[in-house]
Amino acid sequence: MVMLEVAKAGLMVTVQARPRTGYLAAGVSPSGPMDEDAFDIAQTLVGNDTEAAALEFAQFGGSYNVSEPTLVAVTGGAAQVSIDGRPVPCWESHLLKPGQRLDVGAIRGAMWGYIAFSGGIDVPVLLGSRATHVRNAMGGFKGRPLEVGDQLELGPSATLWPRRMTSIFRRASGPIRVIAGPQDDYFDARAWSLFLNEPFAVSIRRDRMASLLFGPALSAARGHDIVSDGTPPGSIQVPGSGTATVLTAERQTTGGYPKIATVISADLPRIAQMPGGQPFRFRLVEQDEAEACLLEARETVKAIITEIESP
Repeated sequence: MVMLEVAKAGLMVTVQARPRTGYLAAGVSPSGPMDEDAFDIAQTLVGNDTEAAALEFAQFGGSYNVSEPTLVAVTGGAAQVSIDGRPVPCWESHLLKPGQRLDVGAIRGAMWGYIAFSGGIDVPVLLGSRATHVRNAMGGFKGRPLEVGDQLELGPSATLWPRRMTSIFRRASGPIRVIAGPQDDYFDARAWSLFLNEPFAVSIRRDRMASLLFGPALSAARGHDIVSDGTPPGSIQVPGSGTATVLTAERQTTGGYPKIATVISADLPRIAQMPGGQPFRFRLVEQDEAEACLLEARETVKAIITEIESP
């Protein structure tokens, strides 16, 4: 049995895995990684399949020890990573031996980071997933962020041979793309002009449920109350305050505020990882373009995973 010990707790460090699907009607949102691309790459670097569980952290990763030799990889952004004080690069895997300490410091250019361990984190499967849902206090490791002294079991390692990427993982740049609605008709031409032509930025008021945006106040001409309906991932709801809010992994499953638009799936990781205060604009696209962007993004990650797995 390989044990992972938390020597120093990072910020909002949770066990995450594939999203929990099929339970929206019961009020359980999917949870899972905020950035599935970075999560999948981290798992591949340590020889796990993408169904295994890993750690997600916000801004600062913490320190860890293992009881047996284990591969580790950190992705998500450019973090300060060291093993026994020796700096090691992100976006590739390294061998962590018993008695050594993995330190993951501040992450730059991103909000969410991932720490994968070969064998994966062996926590119970709940409703089809090992993912932690913090707001519902379910899944993962006791349904909560990790604390100093926590010990988690790792599964058997498929490999202890370090892997690395030879290419750089890049995402699309430019405006965050959205499709209109579902309540786009609640907003008049002035609100739409503000939404598409003025800059926004992600505020410090963000977590796994949602990100509040700095930007112009948006007024819904038809009112800010609706009959509650479903909240797709990336929904941009607008309450009476006029503050646009992007709903993410642990969002509520229904909501009573109108949603002016929805961030396309390909750009959800981009806005989740966007540093606070960095200005951006929204661009309206049609469903066909949104689907093409998602296929392109998936092919990019697939090519990187194939590259990592190649001997």
